[in-house]
Amino acid sequence: MSARYSFGGDEQIFVEVDEAMSLDAFFKSLAITNAVRDAAIDGVTEICPANASFQIGFNPDKIHPEALLEQLKSMESVADSAESRIATRIIEVPVYYQDPWTHETLMRFRERHQDPGATDLEYAARINGYSSVEDFIAAHAGSPWFVSMVGFVAGLPFLYQMVDQARQIEVPKYLRPRTDTPKLTVGYGGCFSCIYSVRGAGGYQMFGITPMPIFDPTQTAPYLREFMVFFRPGDIVKFTPIDRAAYDDLVAEVAAERFVPRMAEVNFDLDDFNKGIDAYNAKLLEALK
Repeated sequence: MSARYSFGGDEQIFVEVDEAMSLDAFFKSLAITNAVRDAAIDGVTEICPANASFQIGFNPDKIHPEALLEQLKSMESVADSAESRIATRIIEVPVYYQDPWTHETLMRFRERHQDPGATDLEYAARINGYSSVEDFIAAHAGSPWFVSMVGFVAGLPFLYQMVDQARQIEVPKYLRPRTDTPKLTVGYGGCFSCIYSVRGAGGYQMFGITPMPIFDPTQTAPYLREFMVFFRPGDIVKFTPIDRAAYDDLVAEVAAERFVPRMAEVNFDLDDFNKGIDAYNAKLLEALK
């Protein structure tokens, strides 16, 4: 589809690249926002790429809204010739699935859930056609995930499953949001997984928890000393299931400021990915070995 443009108040232009999330839509959004950044348009105050869209903030005293709108539309053609290849990182994120903390929380909010008689994992497994929670966890952790956006709250990554569309997990959000979600919960809503960077309200299904800090205003974690937010769009994540003993060990490593996640520099090529998804994913995961 052609991009759709709309004004968000007097100082924002919202651009919907596609109605559905896909890596193709993400790369188109990335190409256009990179072009806006490189053009250094006088009056542009903020560039906010998202999953399959982006928003541009501007000062209407410096640039007329319609003039900026025309410039943005002219940049759509940039996406057609832009490289679908980025230098990025693949990162291992340990996850304690079916942990006691998210379980205690989800049990407090069953009246807000589609299936009050099941846990979030049991519900997600059933509606996605898995015969057991264990099979569902294997599917959730079995493929890499692409960070398509960071935001909503500070440092929270939205993660898109890197499989063909027929195999993508889809789970609706709670009927009504919770007033509590444990910090570092691995959640799921729609076609996105996420990691809650802080404790707070939330509506995503809760699958587990990671001991790995992803947002640290104190910047005491060794890998967060340059910047308090860990993830950035384009990162690739591999969830790795761990048990309670491993979780406790990693929590101790974090407290001692010794924990650093396993990660590797990789190049991601969308065209090669689309030619053979499973083989390409296997090659990506080799970088963590």
